Amino acid sequence: MLTPIALLVASALSLPAPIAAPPRVLVDPTSPRMLTALETVKADEIKSDVYFIASDQMGGRDTPSDGLRVTARFLRSRLERLGWKPGAKDGYFYEYPLEQRVIDENASRIDWEGKGASGQLRFGTDYFLSTLFDVSDLSVSGPVVFAGEGSKEDLGSARVEGKWALVFDAGTEVRELSRNARRAKAKGLIVAPGPNYKGDDYPKRFAPALERQRKGSVAWPSKPGAKADEEDRGPRDLFPMVLMTRSAAESLLEVAKKPATPAKGADLGITLTETRKLVGDGGKIAVENVCGFWPGSDPVLAKECVILSAHYDHIGIIKGEVHNGADDNGSGTSTMLAVAEALQEFGPLKRSVMIIWVSGEEKGLWGSKAFSENPWFPEGVKPVADINIDMVGRNAPDKLLVTPTREKTKEYNDLVKMAEKLAPLEGFPKLGSADQYYERSDHYMFAKLGIPVMFLFSDVHEDYHRAGDDPEKLDYDKVHRVARLVLRILDGLDEQASLK
Repeated sequence: MLTPIALLVASALSLPAPIAAPPRVLVDPTSPRMLTALETVKADEIKSDVYFIASDQMGGRDTPSDGLRVTARFLRSRLERLGWKPGAKDGYFYEYPLEQRVIDENASRIDWEGKGASGQLRFGTDYFLSTLFDVSDLSVSGPVVFAGEGSKEDLGSARVEGKWALVFDAGTEVRELSRNARRAKAKGLIVAPGPNYKGDDYPKRFAPALERQRKGSVAWPSKPGAKADEEDRGPRDLFPMVLMTRSAAESLLEVAKKPATPAKGADLGITLTETRKLVGDGGKIAVENVCGFWPGSDPVLAKECVILSAHYDHIGIIKGEVHNGADDNGSGTSTMLAVAEALQEFGPLKRSVMIIWVSGEEKGLWGSKAFSENPWFPEGVKPVADINIDMVGRNAPDKLLVTPTREKTKEYNDLVKMAEKLAPLEGFPKLGSADQYYERSDHYMFAKLGIPVMFLFSDVHEDYHRAGDDPEKLDYDKVHRVARLVLRILDGLDEQASLK
């Protein structure tokens, strides 16, 4: 006879087994035509593009550099081959200017004459400049007077206004000497080692500055009339100062028939002209965004343009090491190439698409800033959204971040909602937050066009901005799934009458 407990167990065992819940099926809303186009996205083809773009031969694609220019022409040739229309006013390149500071050593010199003699001093041998900010186009001429060790009192008693002030370096910071001479209204300042100088010889002391001046730098163009801080002056607010070797200064004093240490205020009877030249066209250089246009098919929606953006530059060569930037942003650059190729298979969407590979992102979002301040679209076309792709090839296979998320209520938009809906179809179950990076990539500048933007990103890693960011470390299956996701998003957006 069964006990009450046994009876309960037997009764439970006799009940029919519970029906298991059916597995959750993801409904794929992607159109049949787009499903066919998705098959053209191949991980191996993306890999071959990254290996070219992020090769050592591209030298890290600094802005500007030969490697960046070669990469731009590679991207242009692919757009042409795929039948994409030019996306800039004069072709596939959207050019914008930068200020470039590279010293022209052959054209930069000091000429002097007086006491029945004349001569020339060579930049980088007989004299030096203190910083890269001193590199500019200028020509300054005037008489030379001796002003002691460059103190305020020395410069005041020497009456240096409108003249070159020659001062002896006794260990005072050269920028302080420069400020003193500027305030005394000198035309320029010559600093040379004096009897009390105990530092390194000038060729050794200023060798690092000379190296930087030869390599040069680029900067966002300063606005006319802009005033810089005296500690960090740009070429528009430059006070001429040269750092002359002891032997060069002694030769001038010898010509002037002055003692090794002249009296303060002594006129050397010499007129000195310093000529300083930049390489190139007045220090201006043009760099390029690469733009392609894919016209839409709908008579109305074709006048609306979805921008796809990615930066194709990186940080160049640092301390002799090439920083290839395979993930940052060879991955995003190659993702857009895959999208461009898939759209060739698909044909026109209802809306038009503009691909923009921007330069100068690593320097401060320069390329996207230039475009947002002076945008160009084919006549009658207006932008309605931007999808920006940066660093999508590393970290966990299912890790993909997005911004703006729901936490950024004001910026949260239809693009992100579409990405959240479609991402699981490409192996990204839940998009993480990249809100902390909202202002750090090019979508931030495109948002200034007054359009919704979205940033797809896989987060930083141990090789971020290091020489180890190489092609062999990328997950190419992941990159190819990001490209497919972007295509699905474009397809989904085509079914929406408006984007917000």
